[in-house]
Amino acid sequence: MDKLKAGTITPSQHPGMGAVLHDDGCTFRVWAPFARSVAVAGSFNAWSATEKPLASEGNGYWSTDVPGVKARDQYKLVLNGNTWKKDPYAKDVTGTGSQDNCIVADPSFDWGRDTFRTPAWNDLVIYELHLGTFNDEAGAPAGNLRTAMDRLDYLRDLGISAIELMPPEEYPGIHSWGYNPSCIFAIESDLGNPLDLKEFIRQAHQRGIAVILDVVYNHFGPADLDLWRFDGWEENGGGGIYFYNDWRRNTPWGDTRPDYGRVEVRQFIRDNALMWLQEYSIDGLRFDSTVNIQKGPGFADIPDGWSLLQWINNEIDARLPWKATIAEDLQKNQWITKTTDAGGAGFDMQWDAGFVHPVRAAVIAAADESRDMYSIRDAICGRYNDDAYERVIYTESHDEVANGRARVPEEISPGAADNWFARKRSTLGAALVFTSPGVPMIFQGQEFLEDQFFRDDIPLDWDRQNRFGGISNMYRDLIRLRRNCGNNTRGLSGQYVNVHHLNNADKVIAFHRWSEGGQGDDVIVVANFSIRSFPDYTVGFPREGTWWVRFNSDYSGYSGDFGNFNGYDTRAESGWCDGMGFKGNVGVGPYSVLILSQ
Repeated sequence: MDKLKAGTITPSQHPGMGAVLHDDGCTFRVWAPFARSVAVAGSFNAWSATEKPLASEGNGYWSTDVPGVKARDQYKLVLNGNTWKKDPYAKDVTGTGSQDNCIVADPSFDWGRDTFRTPAWNDLVIYELHLGTFNDEAGAPAGNLRTAMDRLDYLRDLGISAIELMPPEEYPGIHSWGYNPSCIFAIESDLGNPLDLKEFIRQAHQRGIAVILDVVYNHFGPADLDLWRFDGWEENGGGGIYFYNDWRRNTPWGDTRPDYGRVEVRQFIRDNALMWLQEYSIDGLRFDSTVNIQKGPGFADIPDGWSLLQWINNEIDARLPWKATIAEDLQKNQWITKTTDAGGAGFDMQWDAGFVHPVRAAVIAAADESRDMYSIRDAICGRYNDDAYERVIYTESHDEVANGRARVPEEISPGAADNWFARKRSTLGAALVFTSPGVPMIFQGQEFLEDQFFRDDIPLDWDRQNRFGGISNMYRDLIRLRRNCGNNTRGLSGQYVNVHHLNNADKVIAFHRWSEGGQGDDVIVVANFSIRSFPDYTVGFPREGTWWVRFNSDYSGYSGDFGNFNGYDTRAESGWCDGMGFKGNVGVGPYSVLILSQ
């Protein structure tokens, strides 16, 4: 034991950071290069601050083996004899706040015969949700993983193929969006524990639904942050070993940008990303605000942040290439999704500001003459690196329906989000999401016209799902067409698009979608952005013959006051039109979308 304390040999035969259970007990290992001493105190040693010292391994690492420790035992680290800290790698904690304890996580979980794999990018339809408000339990302070499981059948029937969870990592207090993590390896205690998250993922997989997790690496905290001056060292009034201690520390959320240049911090973040994908069988990660990883104050470059993103994406591609990484960068930067070999960051896809802003502007504008069909054309045709599936497209996300902005129906008709205009134009925008090339995403409640701006303490109003069941059915129908469930709209999951008809005067646009072309593949979409109906409107078609209306958003089954206007099947005959060799007439209602195929 004297040799261990002297650091002359490695104290543990069980490598890994944090609390690692094994047959004989538990290994505790931590990085604290400026600590004079480290000990572990817990329920297994009457919380003694001195009985279980960690031995120095050199290079700032400390560890010890403690026999008899079992899953669910509580513990904390004691640095320098009197500073009690949570383990940076703790996977479970008793609650929020610096006074709470770490819990030795139970590694046992029966995944059964789970062989689920992330769907192909062109089959992804994402449903973003916030666990605390998605499905509140009566009398509980907030929703959680267990209550959210009760809605998985609903999501399966809606037809989505992936859930994106807003960050469930430990954060201060009961209510939060999740973008202020205090312990990035731990599950927020009010949402559940590690086994709850694994069960949620297992249940989702059984229903054919992937789970994508939001992770926050652009800043930590800033509140209840035990990483702050973790081992006592700091410089220039900064946060110590886990953070930049110079100008690079400043972010919009506090002075807590991690030090992406420090090897141990890079490893900390990389280990976190891989843990979710490997240990939890998460199917993809969405990285919050990657621009604030690669850029600092004044938009100055932080090269260490860029290289960290490249390293993590390379690690994931080498180990788990079928799992998705998504960047929320919002700078329309093609280098985010270029390969690392080409100098890019290596993400699979990124949220597309080039789609959401012009489409929202077009459907929200009060006057028809204000709608710009050229900007809609550009939104439909956008792509990165000539790949449509490098972008995620949407009209609502947690950011777009908060921070001074409202749900699309409320933006259209403030105070009257249930009216005809709000229903017609919000679903017009949604139809573009599901028919334009890209990975479509909707935000919780969008499918039943949730009208409240997003707040982390107000649950979804599920009564609206009954009131607006027809609108929910419209979303279901759009999703099934997008995923080619009827085997007659394969082109909606293809790479190719041609906006062949643009009438900015009458506010009508039509585009051709296809993958390989031919019957069951070629799709024509006609979108009317005006209040005027067109009973006999001519557009070009790529092939002759009968084209069947697969979807008409003006169908009265979606809402009793929709006009059920025309939407008739048509026959395309020879004749040059819109740059195509065939033409046909369609009937399209006000603020409506038609989808036709053969």
